[in-house]
Parts: sequence; structure tokens; C-alpha cells
Amino acid sequence: MNSDLIAVLDHMEREKGIPRKVLIEAIQASLLSASKKSIGPARELEVTIDPKTGDIKAFSKLIVVERVADPYGEISLENARKITSKAALGDEVTKEVTPKNFGRIAAQTGKQVVIQKIREAEKNIVFGEYQGRIGELVSGVIRHYDKQNVIIDLGRTEGIMPPREQCHHEEYRLGARLRTYILDVRERARGPEVILSRTHPNFVRRLFELEVPEIDEGVVEIKAIAREAGYRTKIAVWAAEDKVDCVGACVGLRGNRVKSVVRELNGEKIDIIRWDEDPVTYITNALSPAKLKQVTIDEKGECEVVVDEDQLSLTIGKKGQNVRLSSRLTGWKIDIFREGEVLKGVKSAITVLRALPGVGEKMARNLVEAGFTGLPVIAISDPADLTQVEGIGEKTAEELIKAARERVE
Repeated sequence: MNSDLIAVLDHMEREKGIPRKVLIEAIQASLLSASKKSIGPARELEVTIDPKTGDIKAFSKLIVVERVADPYGEISLENARKITSKAALGDEVTKEVTPKNFGRIAAQTGKQVVIQKIREAEKNIVFGEYQGRIGELVSGVIRHYDKQNVIIDLGRTEGIMPPREQCHHEEYRLGARLRTYILDVRERARGPEVILSRTHPNFVRRLFELEVPEIDEGVVEIKAIAREAGYRTKIAVWAAEDKVDCVGACVGLRGNRVKSVVRELNGEKIDIIRWDEDPVTYITNALSPAKLKQVTIDEKGECEVVVDEDQLSLTIGKKGQNVRLSSRLTGWKIDIFREGEVLKGVKSAITVLRALPGVGEKMARNLVEAGFTGLPVIAISDPADLTQVEGIGEKTAEELIKAARERVE
């Protein structure tokens, strides 16, 4: 058995990466439990394994007494002095109590416990490894589906990509290799659960760090990212040195760097803008390529942008996407108005929207908070966009759009 045990220890340490010390401690604990059946209720029983030879021995600590009443916990002075010549009454001596058949019986009894301990040690190693990799990119192969979850083989463990972390326009085929972002690692009874994502904004951040050496080296810094996964991403970059073109570095020669990221994202549009400490300049950059006539900000974190009629749709973007992402990117609440229709704050916007048929104070406020801050915005919206606002159904949405278009015209 000794040679078999050493072979198992060597295999586990080499192939599974489990330290020999961890394995020996696990086996000793299991054998201690198993040995009580073959040895009996020995006092302070201890089991040791020689890490080099694999020899297994059992020891018990006995109290030296003049007359033995408990053979499992006591030893006579005469027998104690055979172990150590300095033994005296009341001393505690360690005696080997290894039975002849201990190796076979103990190994059989403790087999399942040993396997369990090894599995636990293996799980802990995998958990520790991936716990330290949260926020990194990882590549794996799609193995199967668990309900709506995509299960990805990462090598030593499997990762789970739940529906909320999947891009709905992407097709995940079995056997395909996929790059994902490690969002979280959770400890579960069956093993570590690695949560993966392709929708998180930091997934785009890590892709740019791979493609743009200047970002990895710290010459160019990504200040903010706003993303609607599968559709569009806005990324604000900045360089400490004026001579460094931060936007050009991310775009690359003939756009090769940003194109690599776009390919990984399956065609998702990416706007790279220059970050600026001046809010007005930053907001202007964020709303590009639209041309703005006036940008006004206040202390409440709100911003009013005035544009010409021909720039209104471009500024707002398809389904309000451009202004919505720009607002997330800059941290400012942005309201877009045509020239001549400048409003002052939320109250004024609510007043204008209440002029629409069937719109009360509550509905007007809900519309403004959802980003529908003026009649032009509602006029170019789809009914599906308005139905996302609390209190507005499909029929009401169509009526509001029709009324807004009539007033705008």
C-alpha cells in the first residue's frame, strides 16, 4: 500500500496541482476517523504518514499510572519506561498503537473520505485561481446549454454565461471558441461557479487594452465607457501628454485596431471620443458627430443642448441612443432642443409635454425622466420606445407621437 499511496500523491501533485502537504493532511484526517474502529477508543489518537515512504502509523498519548484501570488511556510505569527511561507517575507518553491490519482496514474505510477531501482541495485551488482573475478576459469552448445559460469549458473548470450577460444578436454555437469577461466567481457546493459576460462595459475595455499598446503601457487612459451591448459603445480616452493622439492610438493605422475590437463584438458600433475636464467640451465631444449650437450646464448636473433642425435627429440618435449613451458617458443629464425651443430645466419640459392630449403631471414627469424631454424627441420616437415608460401603453404611445408630430410641423 505504501508504494501505491506515494504514487497517488505524486500523480495528484503533478497532474492536479494539489500540494502533497494538503493531500497528506486530508488522508491523515480520514484515517484518524477510520482507525477508531480498528484500534478502539484510544486516548488522543494521532495518525501520521511519512511523505517519503508512505508509512502509516498510529500513536496514542497515555497517562503513566501505578495500576492500569483504562488500557486505552493509561499505561503502567514499567511499560512506560520501556518507551522512555525517564517516565514517572503522572507523565504522558506517546505509544505506537498501529495494528497489523491497519493499512488495509483503514484505507478501505477512509477511501471515500479521502476522495472527498481531494475534491475539496481541488475545488479550493480552482476557486482561488479564478477569484484572482476577476476582471480578466478568458477564452473557452461552448460545451452545452443549461436552460438559457451558456456553459463554457475553461479548462480546469466551466464558466456560466447567464442570459443577462449574453448579446442577444449573437449566436452561440456548440464547439465554438468564445472570448468572455470574468464578471464574478462564487463558491458553490458542487464547485466554483465562474460567471462570464460579453455585455459588460469592461469587456470592451479589456479588448482595447489588448489591441492598443499605449493603453496597456499607461500612455493613453480610458476614462469612461457607456455601452448598449450589441448595438453601440461610446468610449472616452485621454492622454497626459498633448503630443499623444489618444483617439488616433485607439483607432490605429487605417482603423485596424478598432476594427479588431468591432470584429470581436460582431459589428457593434464604437465611438471613440476625447475626454476633457471641461464639461461643455466633453459633452460636445460625446455627442459627435452632431454639430451643436449651444451647450448650457447648471449646478444640478443637468445640461441643455441647442441644435439646428437638420442636426436634431443626428444628435438624438436612433431611438435616442446617441444622447442616452452620451449622458451615461459624461454623467450629465442631457436635454436636446431645437433652436428657438430652449427650455429651462425639468419643470419647463414637463409643462410643454402636458400640452399633449391625455398627458398629466405624472406621465409628463415619467417621460422627461426617461429621456423624452421635448416634442421633437417624441415625434421621431417609435411606439415601442414610449411603451417602456410607466403608464404608457401601445395605443397611448401612438397617439402621443401623432400629436407631437402635428405640433412640431
